[in-house]
Amino acid sequence: MNEQLAKQILLVRAIDTNDPGHVILSEDDLRRAGNEARDYITVGNPGITLGAQSDIADFIGARARFLSDRVLKRFPSLELIDNQSRYLAAAATVVPMIALVVGIAADRITDPHKVDLLSAPLLGILAWNVVVYIGMLGWKLSPRKPHHNAATRWLRARGDYLAGGTPPGLQAAMLAFFIEWRHASRTLDAARIGRMLHLSAALFAAGAALSLYLRGLLTQYATGWESTFLNPTQVHAILSIVSAPAQVVFQIQPFSLSEIGALRDISGATPAAAGSGARWVHLYAATLLLVAILPRLLLAGIDHWRVRHLRHDFPLSLAHPYFRRIASDAGGETVFMRVRPYSYGLDAPRLQAVSDIGGVLLGGQAQVIVEESTRYGAEAALSGHQLPGAAEAAMLAVLFNMAATPEIQNHGAFLEQAKQDVLETNSRLLVLLDESGYRARLGSTAGSEARLSERRALWLDFVDQHRLQATLVDLLDPTRHPGELRTVLRSGSGP
Repeated sequence: MNEQLAKQILLVRAIDTNDPGHVILSEDDLRRAGNEARDYITVGNPGITLGAQSDIADFIGARARFLSDRVLKRFPSLELIDNQSRYLAAAATVVPMIALVVGIAADRITDPHKVDLLSAPLLGILAWNVVVYIGMLGWKLSPRKPHHNAATRWLRARGDYLAGGTPPGLQAAMLAFFIEWRHASRTLDAARIGRMLHLSAALFAAGAALSLYLRGLLTQYATGWESTFLNPTQVHAILSIVSAPAQVVFQIQPFSLSEIGALRDISGATPAAAGSGARWVHLYAATLLLVAILPRLLLAGIDHWRVRHLRHDFPLSLAHPYFRRIASDAGGETVFMRVRPYSYGLDAPRLQAVSDIGGVLLGGQAQVIVEESTRYGAEAALSGHQLPGAAEAAMLAVLFNMAATPEIQNHGAFLEQAKQDVLETNSRLLVLLDESGYRARLGSTAGSEARLSERRALWLDFVDQHRLQATLVDLLDPTRHPGELRTVLRSGSGP
């Protein structure tokens, strides 16, 4: 799928999961879009069942196109969601051109009649590029840290602006869309920004080198250097290091310590007596070419290739429960959800509630497989344990009884094993906390609600320490937490 289609898919999901009353997209809109998408996929292919992954992806994409067209017709202001890409495209052209002009017009790089061997701007350009290369290497080698949404406040304002004067559900949908799109497109946006910055840096350095040659056409350069703290030996060492690549690649004649000493403090000297400026211009230009221009152009080319690749092959996973549910409801293949209780025997009402949860998350074609409850202290025996069909499951739901107190050695080990299992089977992990047993134990005694809130907070914090998000449920009264499963469908993060 391409970038535009991925954006439409996420926009529709944000609206669908943040508009429970179907004010923005009615149930009739959703049904019609599903029918149109199915007709689009099956035209000329009678009897197709949407079983293949490619068919399901095409169905989800076609459905999103139809629904996004309806939304944009009703709320034209939402067309501004494409502005970020447009701004980046405009900046990719304007910023490098400005960098080239600034590089050419940088008067302080040299005065009209002198090549300064210790030119701070020229040395600064070289030093900055070296620092950037080292920083990029360090970033590549450093362990990745969890992604934090530092721009949530800005995204909230942007969503409110686009959805101003519209149904409240659309404002929540726009905020959810921008946060999710920022997360999904960060690799593509980073490539776009990297391409722009690398090209700008290359053109700025090229402009600086070009300015030296342009001035040299009309003036005769003198060459020299001045320093309060550096002596000729130190200056010779600095320039030897800086110009070493140019000397090796272009076979430029190295300069001696005596030459450096002779060029110190030439104030009042005639240009002819100061030495040949052309040699130093060539040396600096060749150094800029090797250190700043060519590497940056190479990096810009790599990022340009990444942009082209990601725009036409956008990495949006359709393994999310929301997409599984859409495909299942459309008559696709059966979707499996396996439930793994921990030290918790489920009676008939709770089993039915678990099955209903599977239908909400994965659609009408979902089949829930409840594994045998893991005995307390038997976590190690889970390694490699799977029931028939579990490898094909779209989701693994671990189920805890909130009547128990979470323990790192037991419940924590159980969670870590579950995390490992979803990595091996490419499924998603859902952590369910059932409060029905604890609520029944507390009854209606004084302070029961406060104690229940404390136990919820304890479990939520425990699961969060394992970098997972828990979902509260009451398997004997599912209406107690109506928004929890919708949050699962809305969320794009997690294992």
